Amino acid sequence: MKNGVSTSRKKLIDPDAAVRAVPQVNLRHLQAFAAVAAAGSVTQAAEALYRVASAVTRALAELEAALGAQLFERKARGMLLTVYGEAVLPRARRVAQEFAGACQELPAGADGLRPLDARTLQSAMFSARRLALFAGLAELHHMPTVAQRFGVTQPALSALVRELESRTGCALFVRSAQGVQPTRAGAQLAFRCRRALAELRAIGSDLAAIRGVVQGSVVVGALPLSRTRLLPEAIAALLRNHPHVHVSTVESPYEALAAALRSGDVDFIIGALRPPQQVRDLVQEPLFEDRIALVARAGHPLTRRRRIGFADLMRARWVLSRRGAPARELLERSFGQSGQSAPEPAVETGDLALLRGLLQASDMLTAISAHQLHYEIEAGTLVVLDFALESTQRTIGIAQRDGALASPCARALIDEIRASVRQGFARPPGRA
Repeated sequence: MKNGVSTSRKKLIDPDAAVRAVPQVNLRHLQAFAAVAAAGSVTQAAEALYRVASAVTRALAELEAALGAQLFERKARGMLLTVYGEAVLPRARRVAQEFAGACQELPAGADGLRPLDARTLQSAMFSARRLALFAGLAELHHMPTVAQRFGVTQPALSALVRELESRTGCALFVRSAQGVQPTRAGAQLAFRCRRALAELRAIGSDLAAIRGVVQGSVVVGALPLSRTRLLPEAIAALLRNHPHVHVSTVESPYEALAAALRSGDVDFIIGALRPPQQVRDLVQEPLFEDRIALVARAGHPLTRRRRIGFADLMRARWVLSRRGAPARELLERSFGQSGQSAPEPAVETGDLALLRGLLQASDMLTAISAHQLHYEIEAGTLVVLDFALESTQRTIGIAQRDGALASPCARALIDEIRASVRQGFARPPGRA
C-alpha cells in the first residue's frame, strides 16, 4: 500500500512490510558512502576500508542508483556531499552506531576481546532484508513462519543464523519446546537490527522531502484517549495535505508500545505521559491536561439529581476498565483520597465499543476520559455527570525516543496533532 492507514494489535510490526518501506540499500555500500564522506576522497576511504578504490567507486554508484539521487559532487579537490548526501549521512552514521552498539553487547571471548568489529558485522548483515529476517525470527520464534513471510527457504534462514553465529562466535538462538528462542545475545542483536531498519526506512522519506514531497511511512503507538478523535483528525489532515504517506497505528498496552518505540518499530506514542523518572530514555512533549469523568446514558436517574454523592455512586452498577489500567487506577485513587472504597464493577472491559453499548443499554456508570466518548456525548446519547473526580488529572502528549531523528512523515503527523490541539481539541465535551 502506497498511502492510507493500517492498524495492528500485534506485538510485532509486520517485518516484510518494514522491508518494503526500506530502499534496497546494500549496507556495505552505505558503509563505503560514510567512509568517503568522512575522508573526502575515494582513495583514502578505500585505504580505511581495506578495499580497492574501484570497488568503493562502484559501491557509491550502486548506492546512488538504488536511492535515485546523486550523493557526491566529484571535484578536483575531493568528494563533496550534495544536499541528498547530507541527508543520507546522518542515517548512515546511525546505522553504523547500531552495529557498534551490537558489538559492544556481544559477550567477550576468553581473552576478553570482542569477537568482531562493527564494520565486519555490518558487512555480514549487508542488506535490510537480512536485518528483517533476523529480527523477525527473534520475534516470532518460528522458522517456517518467517521463511514463508519473506519468501525464503528454511535452509537459507538456518544458513543465515549459522553464518552470524560463526562470525560473532556466540550462540544467537536455541531450540526449545516454544520454538527457536533467541539467546540474550540474539535478542540484543535483533534489537539493534530493528533500530538500523528504522534508520534505513527513513532515508526515502528524507530524500523525498528535499524534493518538496512528504512521502513514506509513519508508525504511531496509539493509546486509547487518542484513538476516538485526536489521532483520526490529525491523520485525515495529514493525508489531505500529503496523499503519498502511509500511516500505521499500533494499539497495545503502554509497556509494549514503549518497547517498540525504543527498538524503532514505532515512531512515536501519543497518549497519557508517564512520570519522567520512569522514561529517562524518552522525550515527552505535553499537549494538554485531561481528567477522568463519570459518564452515563442520557436520562440516567443520576442526571436528574441536583447533587450527586458517594452514596449514590456506591449504589450504582459500574462498567470499568480492567484493574491496573490508568483510568481504573485514577478512579480508585480519587475514591481512596476521599476516604471511600472504590466501586466494584459488574463488568470489566478494555473494549470501547462494548463499553458504549453497555452504557446506552443500561443504567451502568463508567469512569473514562470524556474525549474517548466525544461523539456520543456531543450527540446527547451519553452525558458527563456533574460529579468532579478529584486527583484524576493526567497529561496527554507525545513520547519519542531520546536522540531519535524523526522522519519527515513523523514530523508532519506530529505537526497535525499539535494543530488539532491548538484548534481546541483539549476542551472536553460538556457535563449533564
